Amino acid sequence: MEARCVSVVGGANTDICGVPAERLVRHDSNPGRVTLRPGGVGRNIACDLALLGLPVRLLTAVGEDALGASVLESCRAYGVDCSMTRLVAGERSSVYLYVTDERGEMELGVADMDVTAHITPEWLARHLPALNASAAVVLDANLSVGTIDWLARHVTAPLYADPVSTAKAPRLRGALGSLAAIKPNLLEARALTGRETAEDCAAALLEKGVGRVFISLGGDGLLAAEGEERIRLPRIPAELVNTNGAGDAATAAIVWAGVQGLDLAAAALAADRAGALTVAGEETNSPRLRAEALL
Repeated sequence: MEARCVSVVGGANTDICGVPAERLVRHDSNPGRVTLRPGGVGRNIACDLALLGLPVRLLTAVGEDALGASVLESCRAYGVDCSMTRLVAGERSSVYLYVTDERGEMELGVADMDVTAHITPEWLARHLPALNASAAVVLDANLSVGTIDWLARHVTAPLYADPVSTAKAPRLRGALGSLAAIKPNLLEARALTGRETAEDCAAALLEKGVGRVFISLGGDGLLAAEGEERIRLPRIPAELVNTNGAGDAATAAIVWAGVQGLDLAAAALAADRAGALTVAGEETNSPRLRAEALL
């Protein structure tokens, strides 16, 4: 791999998505469409980074089953190096089941990701030289607290994090002082800090030692913070087709911007644009996501 390779450590799974044809009716069967696609925060970020032109490797764990093989094949199709992936005999590969409303906004999800427990410090230790030779290392909060803390202590490359969800975001608390950047949404930021407003959450994360903070505010856009600098960007108008993967694309754009040495304003704009490109299409990884589209 080239010197500018980015290493991603996190989840890879199969996404099963249900979209109702009309207004979602809870507690009832809804006519609609069901799709099955490769996904997972770590996997999505890795593939988006590849779309942005960076060499990337994915360190994840999958079962030795058809779903795991399919997910890894999807990564390789984007040019992602999966040679450091852990294949776990007797374990089922991860599945993420979610349902959206008729507009594509997620209503609920269920994550079956027990296999990620096999991404252990002991296993990662054998790959530490490769991690530390990376231009950046990205982790997601699908990892255990022990694995996240181990990465924070041992990785010397710039370290980026995606909180994944409000339930998993607190796993990052012990690693905050080691992060070059983090990209929570507002609910995740609140779960991490105990603060209420985006501005207070950003300040708290910076006080904990995070280098850059990017808080997604949904329809209200994005708040970016570094040192004393604060930047608010409005949400870029886009046709809403499917929100799944938009946050992962924003994280990939933030990492890409960091590797390129871009300032906070350029990184925030790249994240905003990456998210807008992704929600406008059905694919979790938008084929329109390219470096030139983020500048």
